[in-house]
Amino acid sequence: VQLVESGGGLVQPGGSLRLSCQTSGFTFSSYAMSWYRQAPGKERELVATDSSTSGRINYAIFVKGRFTISRDNAKNTVYLQMNNLNPEDTAVYYCFAVKGRDGYWGQGTQVTVSS
Repeated sequence: VQLVESGGGLVQPGGSLRLSCQTSGFTFSSYAMSWYRQAPGKERELVATDSSTSGRINYAIFVKGRFTISRDNAKNTVYLQMNNLNPEDTAVYYCFAVKGRDGYWGQGTQVTVSS
């Protein structure tokens, strides 16, 4: 099983980034996919979730209206479009796949929002 995030980097406040999480080794379409983030000195927190079968999408209140999660089951990839970024969004962003008791993490990608 592999989950590989990409797309992070340094961006100015107000800017945008699109994260990708390319997966392999499991049946992607049947797993709920989430993005989490962890800022220095803070606990990992849920950013957004896209369930597999119900079509339900949920966002943390602090990103609602700015971030959009999406998935491409044909490419086994989940995305996180992040707009209007602010310094408080600086963190390592991780993708997470879950189905029942099975859960897999990516290695993370750093997002830094700074002028």
